[in-house]
Amino acid sequence: MSKSKTVITEEKTRRFSVRFLISLLLIVGGIAWLAYYYIGPRGNPLAFPPVEGSPTAIADLARWNYVIGFGAMMLGLMISAHPSTPLGRGRGVVVGMLGCFLIGLIWICTFYVFSDDLSRLWILNDLGQWNLVVGIAFMAVGFSFATKWE
Repeated sequence: MSKSKTVITEEKTRRFSVRFLISLLLIVGGIAWLAYYYIGPRGNPLAFPPVEGSPTAIADLARWNYVIGFGAMMLGLMISAHPSTPLGRGRGVVVGMLGCFLIGLIWICTFYVFSDDLSRLWILNDLGQWNLVVGIAFMAVGFSFATKWE
């Protein structure tokens, strides 16, 4: 018997709820924002002289683009940790929890192993020490899945 009294049985049996579609949209949107910023508006700060990116409205946000992208991705993952979504019930909770823990651990370990020369690693090279925050944020989202484990 489920501990959650707020989610009705019909919501738990549906494959794609509105909450799940919103979480997928946020996750995919966050990844797309990061990829778009890194490829286009970021430009090439390593070139001499540095190449400015366009559109300038997005390029001027600089590191805030990473906050937007990772924030949307983390919010989408946290929204998906609800019993009305496939990741929020049954084995999905374990998959989401362990997946977020492992991604966070791999992110931090990759940063530490390659910290002397991050120039070849996409996204990690721009974040510097903020890579630790990203790894810990993935682990924090894993804990949001852990609270839903029944």
